[in-house]
Amino acid sequence: MRKILVAGNWKLNGSLADTETLIQGILDGLSQVKAADVAVCPPYPYLAQAQRLLDGSTVKLGAQDVSDQTSGAFTGEVSAPMLAEFGCQYVIVGHSERRALYCEDDEFTARKFVAAQAGGLTPILCVGETLEEREKDITEAVVARQLDAVIELAGIDALAKSVIAYEPVWAIGTGKTATPDQAQAVHAFIRGRIASGSESVAENIQILYGGSVKPDNAKELFGMADIDGGLIGGASLKAEDFLGICTAAN
Repeated sequence: MRKILVAGNWKLNGSLADTETLIQGILDGLSQVKAADVAVCPPYPYLAQAQRLLDGSTVKLGAQDVSDQTSGAFTGEVSAPMLAEFGCQYVIVGHSERRALYCEDDEFTARKFVAAQAGGLTPILCVGETLEEREKDITEAVVARQLDAVIELAGIDALAKSVIAYEPVWAIGTGKTATPDQAQAVHAFIRGRIASGSESVAENIQILYGGSVKPDNAKELFGMADIDGGLIGGASLKAEDFLGICTAAN
C-alpha cells in the first residue's frame, strides 16, 4: 500500500521570521496527521534554519531545485551533495515554472534527476501540460515525453527511488483545479506508462497531484486510486491550510 505524501513547495516566499512561524505551526499541529508523510521545501537561504527547527520531528526537508552539476565553475548553482549536507531528503525537479520561465527542457531536467539521485536525494519529478496542450488533446503525449526523457537517461528502475508529481500547468496559481476524475485519468496514464517498463516500480511509486490542492478538495483527490498525495503551492504557506491537507489522508 502506497503511503500518502504531502510536500509543501514554498516557492519564492518567506523570511526568517515567516519560516520559524510556519514550521512551528506545522509542528504544533502535527499530532493531527495520522496517515501522511509530510515534507516542506523552503527557499535555499532558509534550509539551515528549517533543518534546525525540524530536528527530531517526522517532517522531511526538501529543496526546490538542484544543479545538474556536482561542483565547479557554475555561479549561482547548488548541488545535490550540498543540499544533502543540510538534511534535505527530497528535491523538486522539472517544476513547470522551471520549464516555462527558465527554459529547462526535458533532457536538462533528466540530468538534474540523475544528479539528485547521485547526491543521495529523492527527486520529485514534475510533469504536466499547459492549457494550450490540454485543449489540443495532447496531454498524454506531453507527459509521456517528459517521463521518457528521464527513463531513457536514468533507466526505469531509477524511478523506484523517486516521486512523480503531476501538475496541470493551467491549474497552478489560477484557482482552477482539475476535477478528481481528470487528475485520476492522468495519474493512471502515468502509472500505466511506467508499468510498461516495470510493473513493480509502477505499483510502488508515489504519484502526487500538484494543481491547486486545498483543504476542501484534498480528501476527494487523495481518495482516487492513483493519487498518492500532493505537491502543495500556495496552501503550504499557511500552517492551518497545509495541515488541513495533510489530515485529509487520515
